Amino acid sequence: MRFDEFDFSYDLLDALDAMRFEECTPIQAQAMGPILEGRDIIACAQTGTGKTAAYLLPVIDLLADYPNENGKVRCVVMVPTHELAQQIDRQLEGFSYYLPVSSLAIHGGNDGKEFARQQNALRKGADIVIATPGRLLAHIKMGYVDLSGVEYFILDEADRMLDMGFSDDIMRIVAEIPKERQTLMFSATMPRKIQQLAETILIDPAEVRIAVSKPNENIDQSAFIVHEGQKAGLLKHLFETTYSQRVIVFSGSKQKVKELTAVLRKSKWKAAEMHSDLDQKAREEVMLDFRAGRIDILVATDILSRGIDVDDITMVVNYDVPHEAEDYVHRIGRTARASNHGKAVTFVSERDQSRFGQIENFLGNPVRKEDIPEEFGAGPEYRPERGDRGRGRSNGGRGGKSGKGRKDRPRREKSAPKATEKPAVETAEPTASPAASVPEGEAKAKKRKKRRWYGPKKQN
Repeated sequence: MRFDEFDFSYDLLDALDAMRFEECTPIQAQAMGPILEGRDIIACAQTGTGKTAAYLLPVIDLLADYPNENGKVRCVVMVPTHELAQQIDRQLEGFSYYLPVSSLAIHGGNDGKEFARQQNALRKGADIVIATPGRLLAHIKMGYVDLSGVEYFILDEADRMLDMGFSDDIMRIVAEIPKERQTLMFSATMPRKIQQLAETILIDPAEVRIAVSKPNENIDQSAFIVHEGQKAGLLKHLFETTYSQRVIVFSGSKQKVKELTAVLRKSKWKAAEMHSDLDQKAREEVMLDFRAGRIDILVATDILSRGIDVDDITMVVNYDVPHEAEDYVHRIGRTARASNHGKAVTFVSERDQSRFGQIENFLGNPVRKEDIPEEFGAGPEYRPERGDRGRGRSNGGRGGKSGKGRKDRPRREKSAPKATEKPAVETAEPTASPAASVPEGEAKAKKRKKRRWYGPKKQN
């Protein structure tokens, strides 16, 4: 399905054309129709499928029809991490380039000047606020945030926010916004706690489920069956014999990330750590150095498994087996992006064998097992049916066309978005997909008005 089949304004379609967006991904094709109709929605789709555009495009198009005349925030997008807030804000700048829609990213780790800028924009009423729950609550408690004009409330990566303990913060923010609103919830997984949250804050939602994709065929997957004590030496051997640049190593805990980074640095590898104990400024500096090639190996917790926009990762190493099959897909999906090839290696210790067996069941085929070099000694036998050792078991991995036609709006001469302003947009294999069959609901969209182009607008 194509974007120009939706009832989007010419202004928005021109921005999409400049960004070379033509075909919708499945989540976009199935979610945008119900959103344009004014329905609440709960959507399950993994990272990298284009879900950010699935909710941003219809929302900014609807907001642009009615200028912000009361100076209030009109849309709140909740996200789990600073990095994702920044990434969504960049995408929003590109999508709304020709539209009179303002935006603001609110997250921690800033200096006093940035905090003051956030205060000023919130007082004036940015159209769209993209925020982490804790930082938005900090502003709300200071008494100058008015959320009484919020029309759209969006939860992106809702499962991740609940995993990070933001449930109470989310409900405090919900209490500040009107009950008469449109709520959109997007999640990579759909555990019971997400379903319970949906029952609490959504009203008669349309449901969109995009099955978790199998890993990209361009990813060469393999595994080493090892004793825990063999991992560090084997990791350094891997760097010496395969890739040693543009590598992400995922570990299961912040403490292990710190220890492993220290080991690699002692061995003269250019390594850095990424975890939630680092403040925002430090995390931004690490990512900048990694993108610039000043850091070759990034050792990280799952904070980096979603919402990272780096296309040329050569190898991903699962130093520890992830808890869920979906997390495995998210992790190794950091490589082989943008039609590149990549390598994914997993170290499977005895206690993680059952968990890795469940991942293989999810994938539908066994992952190739590599022989451990003789100098490291023999590894354990691979018997995933025996269950995890040393810890409790893991359960493993668990829209369409509006029908109203094109808005009748005159085209205007305008310049294309500058290359430097073009956002890093989620990429997924473009796939045409029929719109979801959703019952006709009461249309929330109001009568469209002719729109003037005000040029790009950002809150200062």
